[in-house]
Amino acid sequence: MPRKAKKNAQGAGTIRKRSDGRWEARYTVGFDPVTGKQKQKSIYGKTQREVRERLAEITTELDNGTYIEPSKNTVGEWLDTWVGTYAQFSVKPYTLDAYQRICHNYLTPALGTLRLSELTAPHIQRFYNSLLMERGLSPKTVRNIHGVLHRALEQAMKLGMLRSNPTELCDLPKARRKEIRPMEQDKIGAFLQEIKGSKYELLYLVTLFTGMRQGEVLGLTWDCVDFTHNTLYINKQLQKTKKVGGEYALAPTKNSRARVIIVAASVLALLKQQKSRQEQAQLLAGSGWDNRWGLVFTNELGGHLSHFTVYKHFKEAVRAIGLDEERFHDLRHSYAVAAIESGDDIKTVQSNLGHATASFTLDVYGHVSQKMRQQSAERMEQFIRKVSG
Repeated sequence: MPRKAKKNAQGAGTIRKRSDGRWEARYTVGFDPVTGKQKQKSIYGKTQREVRERLAEITTELDNGTYIEPSKNTVGEWLDTWVGTYAQFSVKPYTLDAYQRICHNYLTPALGTLRLSELTAPHIQRFYNSLLMERGLSPKTVRNIHGVLHRALEQAMKLGMLRSNPTELCDLPKARRKEIRPMEQDKIGAFLQEIKGSKYELLYLVTLFTGMRQGEVLGLTWDCVDFTHNTLYINKQLQKTKKVGGEYALAPTKNSRARVIIVAASVLALLKQQKSRQEQAQLLAGSGWDNRWGLVFTNELGGHLSHFTVYKHFKEAVRAIGLDEERFHDLRHSYAVAAIESGDDIKTVQSNLGHATASFTLDVYGHVSQKMRQQSAERMEQFIRKVSG
């Protein structure tokens, strides 16, 4: 037989032990405006002390007017609502695709059946730990998953479905930055020889000599090329979702900040050469030509290029010169290191690369290349000889 319910000391509700062994506390949150009857809620716990402490917290919240009624939504239901209603039109298509994959592959299978109001920091921390220890995910991937869950729960807080965001109390693994592999000057020379006359030679050269991201160079349009003032206006990128059959689209840059790059005269010469080649391709294609976006780099019919195809041909070229680990993004790193070695200050490099802060640029390129180390040693040698008389 369940014990007789007894009045809470503060008069806020009643506490009783249920037949299933759990303790239950009932409390009044208001009155039904139609029937005038009390609207009561229950909380449960393993011990009397546990429910009494929670009941005291709720009583204080009711007195202060900060009480939030527990949501009936499960975590899975809320994630579906958040992705479909709030994230749908607030992020880029590629980002939305990533959100959907993270929810479908990780968050919903592990946490989806929990009530939103029952989700706690320990639940989430154990989930993060299992991703690292049992599934072998990288710290960066776990942090990405955390980012999605954090944003979803922040929205739930704004809507009054949660009083706090439990992800704030979780410890995240430290992500290790991937080692950058800029090409040394001799390897750049070998790369230029290897790609000479190739299908994507001009694209690779413009990337190497401007530091643009792959999506940015593939999404560069002629209206953003100013031949008079030697400038490029970088305000978009070509993106494709990872879904099967996903479509390409022009989207804002990675950090949604446009930038202007003043480029070397040689880069403008490369772009003029590309314009001439494209005009010839248009004549050959005739009525089949369709460059609806006005892209600088296109296929034979004016359509956009494929990220994968451009990357595949790049890998073939770098493997041929012994750089098997080189990535397309390392062209950007090669540009940055070459610019710093040539004397560009960090603020200029930051601006050209489109980094949000100079400190981030320093963090990425704070290392010193072999050439710069040698130059530093030579300058110190000259100083030592000068002061030693």
